[in-house]
Amino acid sequence: MLRQWQSEAVTLALKQYTEGQKHFLVLATPGAGKTIMAAEVAYRLKQKDKIDFILCFSPSLIVAEGIRTTFTKRFNAQFNGGLSAVGSSYTYQNMLYLQDEFWSLLEQYNVLVILDEIHHCSGVDTLNSNAWGEKVLTKIQSKATYTLALTGTPWRSDFMPITLSKYINSDNQIWCDYTYGLAEAVRDRVCRHPHLVLIDSDFRVDGNGEGRKAFSGIADLLKVSSTNYESVITHPDIIKYLLKLGCNKLQKIRKDNPKAAGLVVASSVEHAKYIFNILKVEFGQTATIVTYKHDYPLKEIDKFRNGNQQWIVSVGMISEGTDIPRLQVCCHLSTVKTELYFRQVLGRILRFTNDKNQNAWLFTVAEPTLMEYAKRISQDIPEHSVIIKEDEQVSSFIDRAIKENREVISPPKQSLEALLELNIKNSTLIIENDYITPQIRLHGNFRQRIISVFEGIH
Repeated sequence: MLRQWQSEAVTLALKQYTEGQKHFLVLATPGAGKTIMAAEVAYRLKQKDKIDFILCFSPSLIVAEGIRTTFTKRFNAQFNGGLSAVGSSYTYQNMLYLQDEFWSLLEQYNVLVILDEIHHCSGVDTLNSNAWGEKVLTKIQSKATYTLALTGTPWRSDFMPITLSKYINSDNQIWCDYTYGLAEAVRDRVCRHPHLVLIDSDFRVDGNGEGRKAFSGIADLLKVSSTNYESVITHPDIIKYLLKLGCNKLQKIRKDNPKAAGLVVASSVEHAKYIFNILKVEFGQTATIVTYKHDYPLKEIDKFRNGNQQWIVSVGMISEGTDIPRLQVCCHLSTVKTELYFRQVLGRILRFTNDKNQNAWLFTVAEPTLMEYAKRISQDIPEHSVIIKEDEQVSSFIDRAIKENREVISPPKQSLEALLELNIKNSTLIIENDYITPQIRLHGNFRQRIISVFEGIH
């Protein structure tokens, strides 16, 4: 049974196709169920003999596989490109290697092309497009019978126009044929209530030629010192504090939802291994890890999706389109700081289920751009109050030496992996770059800035 928004989008798409419109763009907040809606559009067009075949393109293998599964179920038929199949699912990367014989399908038959997360394709002409956008423009735009473009984040970090999209007014605001925002999704109990927690602290830095300096928070540290953002999110004390908050929150949620799980988005493979070890050894959590260096990561993700482990630690493997409904807590420790990615990561914990507790919690650091992104999440829903409050807490696991302004210095240029092997706890992280290796340590208690959206809505 379709949700109301899905039914409305399907009806409108079919109506506009009937009236002669070839291209249809749907903006639906992450976690709302865009793939199911797209499958229904395709099914009804096929039932009406408007199309012969369906081609789907998406940004990753795991999303392509999810699309294949959804369409196979809706059509009760193969969706693997075979002779008896009703369609096939590919990644945008595949698109670059498909031969002319493949593209001739669009000239010989009536084909619906579905472009998931269309914002990965940029350019309105071949002169300013990226490789994927160029393929859409030259092979699909004028040759497909219909296109259905989907997105949960309708902009690009490089501010380039999105392929097959229309823009209006002087601000170049994108025009979507159907829009279903986070406000509607929470109101309709399609998406969970998002809560964003950004942690901060005072710091001291000892650096080559800098002397010892004190900073009132992460924003001050990054603005005035030579310290970079990666040095903050890889600091052992910050990692442990953030994970502790996540573990405590997940424990509470699992009292109502025994299979609820958490996601940690790491910045590198070494970072992920370090985090994985802390979750298992120090916090006693069950966890799995998936990175591009691991064998069969898609199988691991699928196993986790249907399992009972508490945490999954990922480097770039679980972002947009990855459906793991039991995820309700996220620790964002990635070096990627675009608003696009921030919203996509948040979307991983927003998918509504039938469980009792439907809160979603994202924990990250109070870096200025992330703070701004968090505020803009709330600004998308002005009809509801946004509760912003300061909550100072003392971490139970901050080493007493740090509280007393003493420090344990790790050897110069120590890698995270080496720190892990040496089991140095609460040590000062050595920040590495081309010209300086300052040493940073926390000075004082952690502070939390909590942004709770849709407070009071049940």
